[in-house]
Amino acid sequence: MSTFLRALGTGQDKEDQLGGQMSFLEHLDELRSRLIRSLLFVFLAATFCWFVSDRIYRFLAVPVERALADAQRRQVPISGLTGNEQILPLTSVKENDVGRYIFPAETKFASGVIPAGVSVAARAAKDPLGKLGLFTDEPLYAGATIIPKGVRLPVDFAALPDAIAGVNDKLIVTSAMEPFSLYVKVSLYAALCLSVPFLLWQIWAFVSPGLYPHERGYVTPFIALSSVSFVLGAMFAYKVIFPPAARYLLGLGQDFRLLLKADDYFDFIIIVMLGMGIVFQMPAITYVLARIGLVTARFLIKIWKTALIVILVAAAVLSPTNDIPNMLLFAAPMIVLYIVSIFVAWIFSRPRTTV
Repeated sequence: MSTFLRALGTGQDKEDQLGGQMSFLEHLDELRSRLIRSLLFVFLAATFCWFVSDRIYRFLAVPVERALADAQRRQVPISGLTGNEQILPLTSVKENDVGRYIFPAETKFASGVIPAGVSVAARAAKDPLGKLGLFTDEPLYAGATIIPKGVRLPVDFAALPDAIAGVNDKLIVTSAMEPFSLYVKVSLYAALCLSVPFLLWQIWAFVSPGLYPHERGYVTPFIALSSVSFVLGAMFAYKVIFPPAARYLLGLGQDFRLLLKADDYFDFIIIVMLGMGIVFQMPAITYVLARIGLVTARFLIKIWKTALIVILVAAAVLSPTNDIPNMLLFAAPMIVLYIVSIFVAWIFSRPRTTV
């Protein structure tokens, strides 16, 4: 109270020392200017991302297309096998290897069409140009179609192991405008990811007038740590969490024809990646709160039971499936991040001072 009275007398309180006291309308004007700058930056980033939106989408579609291809291969009835044959592993074929090749999808030849699931004896050999190829090692009879011995099979070893072959491993669209709207959405979300450092800077600039001068110096480590944490969280979801979740969900559809809408899938994976990106902000936020004296390691240890319940609830909400293993995939990194946050608070915590 005495500090406030002294501020009235001198015309300068704590907020004045931080750059001048702002009225409510001035705060709203500051917020408006920050929002405009943020929207403008996101718009420019989205414009850039539009020109590479197809590449971004192909990158995001890889996990589900691989899971979709695997699920559909399991549904293909395989003919021509007795159970004792060796199946050729295409990713490690060498010259003169022999085995049986299984057509993963309906394949057209000059003499007709071979259905998916049909198998034929095959041998790896080099063509007259010295390029390794896979050739039939016996005649193949499939309905009215006859494929003689020595015909080259449609296998491109140069595309392996990145090639994803399946009966129908592509996502589908249901309208002519859907690809356009999908690429617009891809551009927007990609722009938000690219804009994370700038958006964090705008948020910090808006709240910094309420901080002491020495506390404003935490902006650089906060933005750097938050940006790196967001990328790590998104990649963790893409590489670790999403593949088993996709396999589990698509495995439930073995009694159905698997046709997955591209728009639905994109919303799904973006929610997972953004969710984990936000979750990985825990150490960065703890760093700032510890540096300004609002959080301590003792406090985080004291509330660990409550934090564990919150983590489990968050994992149940963020997890795209309702099975325990996939929920634990979400909960495990949160628990690890909470422990890391305790150490961060222990290292960087300090009482809040005015200097």
